[in-house]
Amino acid sequence: MAEQEGIQLVERDEEGVDIAFRQDVLAGLSQRQKAIPARWLYDDAGSQLFEDITQLPEYYPTRAETEILESRGADFARLIGPGRAVVEFGSGSSVKTPLLLKAIDPGAYVPLDISGDFLRASAAELSAKIPGLPVHPVEADFTKRVELPAEVADMPKLGFFPGSTIGNMVPRTAVDLLREMRATLGSEALLLIGMDLIKDTEVLEAAYDDAAGVTAEFNLNLLHRINRELEGTIPVDQFRHEARWVDTYARIEMHAVAQADVTFEVAGESFAMQAGESIHTENSHKFDMRSSNTLLLAGHWTPVARWTDAQERFSLILAHATVPRAAP
Repeated sequence: MAEQEGIQLVERDEEGVDIAFRQDVLAGLSQRQKAIPARWLYDDAGSQLFEDITQLPEYYPTRAETEILESRGADFARLIGPGRAVVEFGSGSSVKTPLLLKAIDPGAYVPLDISGDFLRASAAELSAKIPGLPVHPVEADFTKRVELPAEVADMPKLGFFPGSTIGNMVPRTAVDLLREMRATLGSEALLLIGMDLIKDTEVLEAAYDDAAGVTAEFNLNLLHRINRELEGTIPVDQFRHEARWVDTYARIEMHAVAQADVTFEVAGESFAMQAGESIHTENSHKFDMRSSNTLLLAGHWTPVARWTDAQERFSLILAHATVPRAAP
């Protein structure tokens, strides 16, 4: 039976404002190149918009990853085995997560997400799809170590981090996250992680700037969220969405670009931007085999198996928690 309320680990002030959100926004808007961590794109509205993005014809990652999950279930069952508590970093996809869970016969499912309402809704939906599976949602910032529910303390763990969300982070932050995941999951854990692959620039840019404008709405929703939750006065209609491929860093960057000189307030602090200046809202790094292996090893995970879709657009990698050892 699913735990109805789950665990709440997000720290809020007396007015209910997420303290970390406010700190990140104020710090990011104070930089020369204004930037806000991508995780704050995913409030309830942003999470739903992202689900809409995954259905767009230009957005290939979800279809490619789903293809792997549909075709490699026997491999997952053999290499992962039954009885593990599957800890998903981010609320589960209504399509992808059940494919994995049905393939490996888990002992429990623990979704972690910072967006509480979306988390509980997706947990309830999954419980209906897989009756009898214990589901324990935890509302938390999974970029930090998370204390898992007592019900799964003695179970072996499988971390599940699909969608190439790891690509949203610069390498240093990605390594920190992977190490926090290892601390959360324990020394005997496995990790199944999605990483998008380097490909033609035209394909990549279209995936992050779709013709219907859904990604633009998703990006600019962050500014609406700041206005809603932090007493912001950002003139959102004066900003436009932009997606750029930056070859030096092998990543797509998303920016909210000011189309005119603007001034605004957030949480009582004043800010100004000139036309053409931007708020950097997301990175989406792309990988090849060497760079993905290097990242995982730096994060204390050892790759043990790798799968790609038929067109080699996307990869799923299974890794084992690295046993500490002396150099080299």
